Amino acid sequence: MTDPKRVAILISGSGSNMVALAESMTGDHPARPVLVLSNDPGAKGLDRARAIGIPVAAVDHRPFGKDRAAFEAALMDRLAEARPDILCLAGFMRVLTPGFTEAWAGRMLNIHPSLLPNYRGLHTHARALEAGDAEAGCTVHEVTAELDGGPILGQARVPVLPDDTADTLAARVLVQEHALYPAVLRRFAAGDRTPVLLP
Repeated sequence: MTDPKRVAILISGSGSNMVALAESMTGDHPARPVLVLSNDPGAKGLDRARAIGIPVAAVDHRPFGKDRAAFEAALMDRLAEARPDILCLAGFMRVLTPGFTEAWAGRMLNIHPSLLPNYRGLHTHARALEAGDAEAGCTVHEVTAELDGGPILGQARVPVLPDDTADTLAARVLVQEHALYPAVLRRFAAGDRTPVLLP
């Protein structure tokens, strides 16, 4: 059996998708978490990662101002120490430059709370409701220089209910995120890029 792929998870907030990923990487899983990295030293997800025994690091983006290249160079330094094979963006709220995405081409995943290519960017649930969509969901995709535009590796769908608000829809989609992202990572780490489709 080959050694498990080393996975670094990038977060900005509470880290619920990070926890779902980390808790899935046990037993015969083809990957293992080696680092949780945040752009916010106060992110609650860092405490959650520590609690389950994953090394953590933070690179505060704020001192870098608009110098995204310098911020990303600092990120790369932390990643170099952990030597990951795969990066998983899990609520990482910084837009990455083409230089960074090219360095990790074919090795970086992201989860987005819409059925891409619909509603790239922010406020996805409100936009789905405003459009009168019958269903919403989430997508895991490879990260490229195009925002939320890389090859799709998995999707999960939920119905939009008549009394939904953006918050209630987001909560139901999040349940699916926690199922979809681990399923895609398991397949991806094993070298299989066939999309995962959950009902």
